[in-house]
Amino acid sequence: MWSQLEPTPAHLTYLAISFFSISYALFSILIRNRLHLSEPPLATLFGIIFGPHGIGAITPYKWGVDDSMIHEFTRIIAGIQCFAVGLELPSGYFKKSWKSVAVLLGPVMFFSWAICTVFIALIFKTDWVTASIISACLAPTDPVLAASVLGNSQFSTRVPIRIRRLLSAESGCNDGVSFPFIYVGLCILTRSTTGGIIKKWLVITILYQCLFGTLLGLTIGHFFNRIYIFSHKHNFMSHAAYLSFYLLLAIFSIGAASTLGVDDFLVAFFAGIGFSHNGNTPTAQTRLPVIIDLILNSTIFVFFGAMIPWAMFSHFDIITPGRLIGLLVLILLCRRIPIVYTLHKLRLLGPGIRTDAEALFTGHFGPMGVGALFLAMEARAQLETDTSLPLPSPPSDLPIEKQRTVTLVWPIVCFVVFASTFVHGLSPLAIGVGGHFGRDKGERAPLIGAEREGLWGMRFEEEDGQRGFGEEGSSGEEEEEEEREEDGERGYLRYGT
Repeated sequence: MWSQLEPTPAHLTYLAISFFSISYALFSILIRNRLHLSEPPLATLFGIIFGPHGIGAITPYKWGVDDSMIHEFTRIIAGIQCFAVGLELPSGYFKKSWKSVAVLLGPVMFFSWAICTVFIALIFKTDWVTASIISACLAPTDPVLAASVLGNSQFSTRVPIRIRRLLSAESGCNDGVSFPFIYVGLCILTRSTTGGIIKKWLVITILYQCLFGTLLGLTIGHFFNRIYIFSHKHNFMSHAAYLSFYLLLAIFSIGAASTLGVDDFLVAFFAGIGFSHNGNTPTAQTRLPVIIDLILNSTIFVFFGAMIPWAMFSHFDIITPGRLIGLLVLILLCRRIPIVYTLHKLRLLGPGIRTDAEALFTGHFGPMGVGALFLAMEARAQLETDTSLPLPSPPSDLPIEKQRTVTLVWPIVCFVVFASTFVHGLSPLAIGVGGHFGRDKGERAPLIGAEREGLWGMRFEEEDGQRGFGEEGSSGEEEEEEEREEDGERGYLRYGT
């Protein structure tokens, strides 16, 4: 009988990950709406406890997972989330809110990259090129963490929908927009002449990877949108096929991008934008983001918790826990908050940000997650093989300038992502508890943090005859319909109806 047992690393991994997802699904309303917790920090903690430094049930590296597999896994997860973000944004969103999005993707992201470059170069006493590459991995807002915190929860309904959409649009775009930042340093390290550096950065990165990638994504989205409309009009497509269609289209977009060597995340995001340009999004039928959060996002963070390179946080003389913590504090305080608040006071952020509290919230809420892990592996791949395929493990025979970057990028990015997962993932809990006890007793909700009115300092009042809760140009009826859909989903999860 005992000979029949096969507790291999792979089998135990299936068991552990499915156990976490089932447990979370069974108590999702309690966890998200009562405890104000999201999947990423819980999944990461679960991965740590059941990983090789805990119980030992999840051991990805013993299962045969290497760095190239991590690279592709993060590519798929972040790409699907970018596609979902593009799909969920309302039709014509960028026409109404282009200024706010452009400022977040331009000046804010440039400042984030520049200030983090300075911190990394000074704290780890490395060269500016290496620091700029690591900083570029940490500059964008992660779409996976952003979606997990801002969507489908009681906390998210207390944030104006224009803020949620603005942060979602930023997170969907800026992993792709980070390519020009990261390739500045990579071009310097992989090209020997100034002409070669400029040619690769301008022609390959900007024109081919980013611009062509954007056009490719829009083309894919529009093309399959036409086919979708035709099939739906003639009743060729079953209701059960909706979800698989959108997931497969997201993966197809990522596959086309990676095959052609263009910006995966821009292609996926704009494929979602292109597909939903006339409003036929799947949210009412499939609740695609809910399913992505529950299955894919949870899985990647469980794996991340099990793969955190604890030994590398103090293995090298140049990397110490004190330096990592110091960098983390500076990044959390200075990476986004000062520049977003300053631009808001100068009235340069557009109508998307209306109050000081909204500017501070937007500045704080810039989590670093799966996208940063992908970019770290992408940087390693370009330095190790001059392609998008990293070696199974870091080599030791690279030139010293490349070896320095390969050595530093993964542990630093992993530590910041680990901390950001908990800091930003637990922010709703901290804000909810603080707001609850900051009220007089007679104004508090029966449950901690269960107040339904907006967060302090955020505008929900009517403006120009419309509800401030909504996007500019949206009607109160549209917002009420969204709330009814969310209530219907909560009822489905609670009662199984």
